[in-house]
Amino acid sequence: MANEPSKPSNNKQSIDNLKTSGFERRLSIAKTSLNIGRRWAGNSVSGMFLDKKARSARNQVFMEEQANYLAEELGKLKGSVVKIGQMLAMYGEHVLPPEITRALQTLNDDTATLAWPKIEQTLQRILGDKLNELEVDPIPIGTASLAQVHRATVLSTGEQVVLKVQYPGVADAIDSDLALFKRLLKVSNAVPQTRSLDAWFEEIRDLLRNEVDYEVEAATTERFYERLLTDPRYVVPKINRTYSSKRLLCMTYEPGVTVTSEALQELSSERLNAIGQAAIEIMMQEIFVWGEMQTDPNFGNYLVHISDNDAHDNGEIDKLILLDFGAIRQFDNTLLTIAHGLLRAGYYHNHTAMMAAMTGYEFFDSMSDEVRVNVASLFLLATEPFSHPATNPDIPENCLDAGQRYVWANSKLHSRLSASATQAMQSFEFNLPPKEFMFISRKFIGAYTFLTVIDAHTNSDRLVKPYL
Repeated sequence: MANEPSKPSNNKQSIDNLKTSGFERRLSIAKTSLNIGRRWAGNSVSGMFLDKKARSARNQVFMEEQANYLAEELGKLKGSVVKIGQMLAMYGEHVLPPEITRALQTLNDDTATLAWPKIEQTLQRILGDKLNELEVDPIPIGTASLAQVHRATVLSTGEQVVLKVQYPGVADAIDSDLALFKRLLKVSNAVPQTRSLDAWFEEIRDLLRNEVDYEVEAATTERFYERLLTDPRYVVPKINRTYSSKRLLCMTYEPGVTVTSEALQELSSERLNAIGQAAIEIMMQEIFVWGEMQTDPNFGNYLVHISDNDAHDNGEIDKLILLDFGAIRQFDNTLLTIAHGLLRAGYYHNHTAMMAAMTGYEFFDSMSDEVRVNVASLFLLATEPFSHPATNPDIPENCLDAGQRYVWANSKLHSRLSASATQAMQSFEFNLPPKEFMFISRKFIGAYTFLTVIDAHTNSDRLVKPYL
């Protein structure tokens, strides 16, 4: 959740209150459910006299309309309902129909802001007299489904900080929001109510409970701060415990530009390569060194501090600012052992080794030989950027530069992977992958997109050799 400092959020619509009471949210969802039910009934009646092909085409269009309406109504509620939709869109593509997934992907954190009097009231309730020690800018610099961020000054020291203020009532609404969301999906007739869907909702419940506990996020941020304190490529905000609590997070203000900013695109290719290398290397450390990963691939979780040209010429480097450590996921030793094996097989582009590494989870152990062969091929493609060019003749020629670094913008890797994965699932029996693998794959997809956007070239030896 980040904004460029040069672009404050004062041009957004402001709302005076949130529908955080159970009654208000149930009423809103009930109205949406009623409208969806009426639409389904109308569509069924009007399609009775169409032939099968025409009815199928009509139902496809109708499903798209229903999904978009569902997303639009959810977006008005903010809070955990929006976050639930975002998480399902991010991790649930094997559970949800594609129309629903696409519609939920439109749910945006960058929504209307909660009016300052309500935020000030929340800060007063949490901080009491300590609020008088701060000068808080009433215009937020960032918004999200669960909170918004305000810049502030500690009056006694002049320190610049940001306050991540959780919207009142959203933590208490998680369980009821999950129940409402499931009911709405059921009414829409778009999603089969399966055990897989139930499992995903339980997973989302656990993730959300972690995300609204800012004491947990503060501790996680402090761990990453200590881990990266001596690495000049990264900046992690420092937590200010004086003004932090379970529903309020205070940390140092770290100015930077967004990943998609024009200022970033104007940097030289070598500086962009260095930023890209740092972005992918931190992900490798998360998995293979610390065993815990920030699983949200949103670009808003990163900023870049660009050093001015004179400072850069004198050795100061551009820095990747890491934000928002709420969506952290820990991984067990079994998964990490498997991940090491998959990475090693990918580096050497060895299909036999890849198949041998695919063991230890029911997802792998229950595969037939034919499925195992094809899934191993899919993993070899996914690890293409991490493979040694000398051992991987399948890397497209335009995906390597003169220094044998991987050219992300030329790879079209995400679309190639999507096509291969779709074919594998359609052609063979395919169980739902373990949730942990889906978290990791989503983070990798986010990293692929990041590196493609900035047109980075990365060195596979630097990425992989420390973990072999």
